Amino acid sequence: MTKHVFLNDLNPQQKSAVQHNKGPLLVLAGAGSGKTKVITHRFAYLTTAQKISPMSILAMTFTNKAANEMKERIENLTGKSSKGLWIGTFHSLSARILRKEIEPLGYGRDFCIYDEDDAGRLVRSILKEFKIHEALFRGILSKISSLKASMVGPEDLLANEDSYGFDEKFARVYVKYQDELRKNNALDFDDLIMCTVKLFEKHPRVLKKYQTEFSHLMIDEFQDTNASQYHLTKLLGSKHRNICAVGDDDQSIYKFRGAEVKNIHMFSKDFKKTKVIKLEQNYRSTQRILDIADSIIAPNRDRTPKKLWTDRGRGDKIFYCVASDEMEEARYIAQAIKELYLKGKYSYRDIAVLYRVNQQARTLEEAMRENGQPYRIFGGPSFYKRKEVKDIISYLKLLANPDDSVSLKSIVNCPSRQIGSATITRIENEARKRDESLFRTMKHIAGSNGYTKSLKDKVGGFIDILDDLIAHKEKSVPDLIKLILKKTGYAEWAGEERAENLKELKKFSKGKDLKSFLDTASLCSGLDENVPDDCVTLMTLHSAKGLQFPVVFLSGIEDGLVPHFHAIKDPDELEEERRLFYVGVTRAQDMLVLTGARKRRLYTSVQEQQSSRFLADIPAECYQCIEKRPRADAVNAAVFKVPVKLSNASPYAAGSRVKHPKWGVGVVRDSYGETDDVKVMVNFSTVGMKRLSLKFANLEKL
Repeated sequence: MTKHVFLNDLNPQQKSAVQHNKGPLLVLAGAGSGKTKVITHRFAYLTTAQKISPMSILAMTFTNKAANEMKERIENLTGKSSKGLWIGTFHSLSARILRKEIEPLGYGRDFCIYDEDDAGRLVRSILKEFKIHEALFRGILSKISSLKASMVGPEDLLANEDSYGFDEKFARVYVKYQDELRKNNALDFDDLIMCTVKLFEKHPRVLKKYQTEFSHLMIDEFQDTNASQYHLTKLLGSKHRNICAVGDDDQSIYKFRGAEVKNIHMFSKDFKKTKVIKLEQNYRSTQRILDIADSIIAPNRDRTPKKLWTDRGRGDKIFYCVASDEMEEARYIAQAIKELYLKGKYSYRDIAVLYRVNQQARTLEEAMRENGQPYRIFGGPSFYKRKEVKDIISYLKLLANPDDSVSLKSIVNCPSRQIGSATITRIENEARKRDESLFRTMKHIAGSNGYTKSLKDKVGGFIDILDDLIAHKEKSVPDLIKLILKKTGYAEWAGEERAENLKELKKFSKGKDLKSFLDTASLCSGLDENVPDDCVTLMTLHSAKGLQFPVVFLSGIEDGLVPHFHAIKDPDELEEERRLFYVGVTRAQDMLVLTGARKRRLYTSVQEQQSSRFLADIPAECYQCIEKRPRADAVNAAVFKVPVKLSNASPYAAGSRVKHPKWGVGVVRDSYGETDDVKVMVNFSTVGMKRLSLKFANLEKL
């Protein structure tokens, strides 16, 4: 590669950030300004021009998808493999450190990682034991997560009851929860960060080792760090101070997960003599979209002013469509998408519909189905959360760590072994008396004389299967999955459709050892998965962070949704809602359409809706407001110049059969256009859907 050729495609601000190689650096990167490009080019520059070892750079981000993109770009720039480098998420890199160093904290290095489902099951079992209503488990789990994000363990809660609003019942659950995790040799997501911080604080020798190992740190999406992540950053970066934080305070939207926007503001204070670089040239959106985004975010206090600009031109007009109700709004969106698709400029994959709450997806789905449009709800449960996949992963977790009682309970009766809830409760009570895991207690029951033959037979049969599987745990993961399916009969029990997903699981596990595969499965979320090839993407505004689409519809731009009614009376929450709206707007590249409804069913009742208060901050000349009357026949022509529909009397009406000289027989799915330029959508059995102009297609009517 020509020397430093990768610097040639950077603008002056990006180049300055890439070439800064000593001392703290804060890159305030506006939406679409190329922050990932800065991080990856900086990595390449440090390792080539500055001859810094790639192994001494720690690069952290927030999703596996972002980490994989970072690795791929770095490989393309350097021409070298990224395997083994310290590039990943906060959680995966913390897990990597703990796999080597956790023993001083009283855990084994073969600890398992509990995802949200596992943690929820554990909390529910504790609530059941304490005779507390199990439906409270989500709120309790959220509170535990929030405390851990703030570095507050159960011992801290008990020692400072006045500071944390002490609640005796909650404290008992938290203490028990943490005790059970330790007994199961398990960590939850938040433990991965908190335990790494505690390890460094309590064992300076370990901290010094990693401070020395990492001469340079780079953190992406810095505005999304919580207290524990920021503390971890400061610990690792305090020796060399070669720390680069890249983020945008205007895009901090995860306060509900513990993210603290103040961290990005505190960076320059905590790391003296920080160089600050602003990236304001936007490569994604048109200037009209950026102008709207700027007017939305400008009223927020304590933000770093940034004026985004682009050389992409002014772009198309932005429209705000007001519908009579949420169904009319959804039909408008679906019909508008259809018109855009049929015009041929955009594919379905180019279009996203964003909304504030998941409840809004239902009416959008109905409208999409009515129009026969392919769609996918993005950010839902990941592949690894499907029941059959989760069950096999639970078996694998037991092979790696037999003391994992949560995983054992989840599969003890999958397939059915007549070990019902009453039997499990009896075994759990016995395990508490013996102060040991369910697996050890079941082994004791199977080999002792003080229990009924029925219980011993049930438990013994299950333990025999596990022991047999554990004896083969050194096999490759695909072979282990195959063995589990064979020994347990799970594939036949699950059925043919679910068995297909298990084949996919075997494919995903190739080339990974058991521990790394389990870590990947536990740390993966629905946001890490790719969107299918050609479908409209439906997603919440929170899920859309980091993505971009040529066409974006923002639905439900009304008070109570954007901003959410929970935030309206809290100035800080209201600013977060502004940032969320800003993020949604800046996902759009070419076309942006805002929609709302005068009436909407929210939860249990139909409510009169007012347009979002945020619209008042957008100058009237920035967008055009249109009314959508409750007619089922068209989208308002002011927006998309709806093409003239051909009447059913036309020989090329939907449903008619035609023959093409090259592709053979097909069925007309739709027809549209002006009388002198009619176009048809035809589904051919040989090549699928094709969009054709009648003037040139040489179609024969059958």
